[in-house]
Amino acid sequence: MVYVNSLGIIAAWCGDFAAAASLVAEAEAIAEATGTRFPLTAAVILAGLRGSGADATRLIEVVTKDARAAGQGEGIRWCQLVSAILYNGLGCYDKALEEARQASEQQPELQVAAWALPELIEAASRTGQTRVAADALDRLAAATSISQTDWGPGIHARSRALLSDGEDADASYREAIERLGRTPLRPELARAHLLYGEWLRREARRADARAQLRTAHDMFAAIGMEAFAERARRELAATGETARQRTVEARDTLTPQEAQIARLASDGLSNPEIAAQLFISARTVQYHLGKVFAKLEISSRRQLQRALPDGASAARLAWPATRNPPL
Repeated sequence: MVYVNSLGIIAAWCGDFAAAASLVAEAEAIAEATGTRFPLTAAVILAGLRGSGADATRLIEVVTKDARAAGQGEGIRWCQLVSAILYNGLGCYDKALEEARQASEQQPELQVAAWALPELIEAASRTGQTRVAADALDRLAAATSISQTDWGPGIHARSRALLSDGEDADASYREAIERLGRTPLRPELARAHLLYGEWLRREARRADARAQLRTAHDMFAAIGMEAFAERARRELAATGETARQRTVEARDTLTPQEAQIARLASDGLSNPEIAAQLFISARTVQYHLGKVFAKLEISSRRQLQRALPDGASAARLAWPATRNPPL
């Protein structure tokens, strides 16, 4: 399960939420079958990046509670990091600052702490805590100085830009976009466009700001990062432009088999029980649940009842619940 969870984390960071949701479903199935209490970190990260405030907060609380009960400090720090990401996306910078501060306390900068430092810098810079941001930037510089990829220097350039002015800030944002554009981490690249656009707007460079904010909004919407997409939309509106509304695509509609599996899972049936009822394998059930999670923009089967629309004719279901779908 640890391996599957790790793959889910990577998929979420890369912005492939459908793959991440599928891997989360697989990890949950393994946990259910084995009785393991390993924190489902991938599910928490996916929820935080999606940015659906209430649902993400509830899941973070549940996983944090489980991690505390199991004495898993690393699991708690992951939840703090994800909370910081969520709150930065929602524009709740005071809350993001506190969560990021706790997540980054681990030294030397290993994994969670290193990922938390950019969140701390962003939140601190947005709340006028420049000394906190500067100290975190120094730590981030040390942590990324040995990076063998563009991720470290790209994140450092983006964070450095938040504490810079004029040409230095402009050059740092451009460097961040160039470097992060060479990595598979689409959410981080989209955030670089967002921060650059926000800075350009405050510099009264509206035309340039619109281009960056439009790119950021479109990327966030395509990935499924709701909170950051809304933040980009608000900034874009402040420049006098209205963001394009997201259109309904095929991915927003459950297939007949997905609809049937989703309803059975929401009724409390386990993957093996659903498999037996539909004459398919448990692994197939798990695969389809992952796709359901991505389409309904949830990260746990606990959220299915709220996410599934009522009634057989609901728009997001492609097949009446009373009919057996073709296998």
